Amino acid sequence: MRTDKENVPMPTQPNQLFISTAPYYARYRPGYDPAMYEHLRLRFSLDGTQRVLDLGTGTGTIALPLATLVGEVIAVDPEAGMLEEGRALAEAQRTDNVSWLLGDSTTLPAMNIGPVLLTVMGASFHWTDRHQTLRDLETLIEPAGAVVLASGGAPGDIEPAPWTDVIAEVRTRYLGPGRRAGSGTYQHPAERHQDVLAQSTFRHLEIHTWDRTVTRTLDEVIGLQFSYSYSSPAQLGPDKAAFEADLRDALIKYSPTGLFDELVRTEVIIGSRTQTR
Repeated sequence: MRTDKENVPMPTQPNQLFISTAPYYARYRPGYDPAMYEHLRLRFSLDGTQRVLDLGTGTGTIALPLATLVGEVIAVDPEAGMLEEGRALAEAQRTDNVSWLLGDSTTLPAMNIGPVLLTVMGASFHWTDRHQTLRDLETLIEPAGAVVLASGGAPGDIEPAPWTDVIAEVRTRYLGPGRRAGSGTYQHPAERHQDVLAQSTFRHLEIHTWDRTVTRTLDEVIGLQFSYSYSSPAQLGPDKAAFEADLRDALIKYSPTGLFDELVRTEVIIGSRTQTR
């Protein structure tokens, strides 16, 4: 059992962090509320013919559900491991209208993607140079299109489940108090996404939220931790097994039933060039 922060693992390169999370991300992340996709279908009259870009797709959390509504999804991610998991999921679901491309916001202008109605981003937007990314998207997104940012809401919007304190205590013992991200620690941007959008061509904003309760088993809660870059297998290194054992013990003491409820929010920020009527 780790009792202090001595011998905390050294920071890991960002690509190693994300590659090691890929199988856990695909299996344990809850995804976004189905109501979000229905809202996009109605808002943009999606009828199976449109092209959309999913920038920072990961394992296709947004791309795969969206593919049922449009003609083509261009799914872009900088990590080959994430794309590999996405392709496998697409094949298992018999989804064949997603193009999986290696790249990121900095390579976007040279990728010859062509016009898209929507550019959707999940947690990826905060990792980019947001102002520059929006400038680059001006030439890609069709006049009636939009930027769509999906997330779990800003930090503090939802009261964390009490059992997350148990996880934070164990994680701190192994990795320190900061959420590690590559060579440093992750800090949520001070400037809100909607404020960045408001300074761009896509300044006309809509914000919608949906809340639901997700019940996870003990194994699902533990697997979820390995889907985060700040507690990924690569970040933990040789301490992964000990971390898992300590976390399992602490969580089962907290909830002997082995079930853990959490209120999960889906928030979508839509930025378009014109005001919605």
